Amino acid sequence: MLFSSFLGFLVSYVVARIIISLCRHISPKTSQFAFCKLQIVSSLLMAFNHGMNDGQKFIGIFTLTLVVGGILPEFYVPVWVVLLCAITMGIGTTIGGWKIIKNVGMRMVNIRPWQGFAAETSASAVIMTASLGGIPLSTTHTITTSIMGVAAAKSIGGVRWNIVGNIVLAWVITFPICAAMTFLITLAFKHFL
Repeated sequence: MLFSSFLGFLVSYVVARIIISLCRHISPKTSQFAFCKLQIVSSLLMAFNHGMNDGQKFIGIFTLTLVVGGILPEFYVPVWVVLLCAITMGIGTTIGGWKIIKNVGMRMVNIRPWQGFAAETSASAVIMTASLGGIPLSTTHTITTSIMGVAAAKSIGGVRWNIVGNIVLAWVITFPICAAMTFLITLAFKHFL
């Protein structure tokens, strides 16, 4: 996961610098129009790759739970599990997505359509490469660091590094908190079984 974060930043930084170089003679109005349209495509790519990487993790864990719980006799993925996971991810992204967009896309940086296109395209490339290689990564870390990369490509001061520090702190403390909660829940269930 750590490597994908650095890769997200680096790839998006390079893509943003290329876009800046190629589009410096294009009028702001034309650029705005073009990248608003292109961002629709990059958003679709990002959504597809998010599902391809995170969906596999969700489906695998859910199916394993069904096997261990005796609901499925062997490990195979029923279609209803794929649909349930897709619907759940869609609802979760819809409900929680706006808060993340506000925090990352408005508070951490203030991105324009060309930067959104660059970040989504870069993150999609990193996530797709990992997914095709069977490597799980954090899509959230990848897109967040990609957004940092495109903002830094324009101006290092374009990133509010205090917000970045809060986000990274949240990422770091997530692991021990999840481990502690899992340990406590397992202890609680051991007393009931």
